[in-house]
Amino acid sequence: MNDSAFHYVDGVLHVEGVSTASLAKQFGTPLYVYSRDALTRAYHAYADACASRKGTVHVAVKANSNLAVLNVFVRMGAGFDIVSAGELARVTAAGGKASDTVFSGVGKSAAEMREALELGVKGFNVESIPELHVLNEVAKSLGKKARISLRVNPDVDAKTHPYISTGLKANKFGVAFSDARATHRAAHAMSNLEVVGIGYHIGSQITEISPYLDALDKVLELVEQIEADGMHIHHVNVGGGLGITYDDETPPDIDAFVKTLLDHIEKRGHGHRKVFFEPGRSLVGNAGALITRVEYLKPGKEKNFAIVDAAMNDLARPAMYESFHRIEPVSQRDSVKAHQYDVVGPVCESGDWLGCDRALAIEQGDLLAILSAGAYGFTMSSNYNTRPRAAEVMVDGSKAHVVREREEVKQLFAGEKVLPN
Repeated sequence: MNDSAFHYVDGVLHVEGVSTASLAKQFGTPLYVYSRDALTRAYHAYADACASRKGTVHVAVKANSNLAVLNVFVRMGAGFDIVSAGELARVTAAGGKASDTVFSGVGKSAAEMREALELGVKGFNVESIPELHVLNEVAKSLGKKARISLRVNPDVDAKTHPYISTGLKANKFGVAFSDARATHRAAHAMSNLEVVGIGYHIGSQITEISPYLDALDKVLELVEQIEADGMHIHHVNVGGGLGITYDDETPPDIDAFVKTLLDHIEKRGHGHRKVFFEPGRSLVGNAGALITRVEYLKPGKEKNFAIVDAAMNDLARPAMYESFHRIEPVSQRDSVKAHQYDVVGPVCESGDWLGCDRALAIEQGDLLAILSAGAYGFTMSSNYNTRPRAAEVMVDGSKAHVVREREEVKQLFAGEKVLPN
């Protein structure tokens, strides 16, 4: 198993102390299942490594924005990283504070800026000069000063999928590194902005520390240049992006990752600065699984298909990124011969697949667990083909709590109107 929260007991897959088969029976499928213990252990790995150091953890809400998941982190003292006003509303609904929340994103609207300033967000990660001007004007209209950290693009290859690489010159994110010093001077000159930090985010599902260190070296050199221009940088935001084990990846241990970056910053003479971490996937990815039922087994001359009730609208990552998720039977069957299957959903797209060429000993009606689905699973789900989104359940020891009810079809078009006669 990719995470000890999911394990077999007498041939049946359990999450913590609860059978996933019993969860499927009680709550139906497709079903997202999360482990509170796995969330807690992952967060403490970051927080403990930052303890007595100048590191601060801001959970990336986009990875998993369920209120119960966010509330687990709130209870442990987490801050948050958001990319929309909607995510800010989720943070506060989950008991989090705007004052512990950093607003990132390349396309914040003036309305979102206004709402965030009125609620008192910790700061903004700003990504362009036009955004600086809009934020300055919004802050001025409110009689406030907006605290900002410029996100620079260090042009460092994170060695990950092109769609989730964000730190190269060809990516839309951040201020070009060659323009960063001048952009800081421009921001410093704006009356309703306060420059407090600098940051970068080079990508997601990164399984090596070296790209982080390459980016750090470039950014810390830039910090020295900026301070030579008369500005003070209070914190460095190293972003998130640490990978997890989906298959055979071997990402760095969280504790080693955090300490390596903090040690490197100190060795470079910047140990007096605060350091912001913005983890997402490495907190929630292996804390979740998607449980699905086999509707049909369809043999073919070239492919065998296991057609399940989950689809690309429930878990978009395989179709979008050609990403790999381990798929395991909920109940192990010694009496059934294994065959190679493509695990596919009922959506009318050839791209609707969840796993290809998997050896599975299964029969029609069996349950499958798609592992490592806690990050960018439900948050990227949709209602394509007018399919209601899955329910979400949080397991805490021997108890299971519904943390999002399954949608009903009538909810999907409740706001729609036909034309009048």
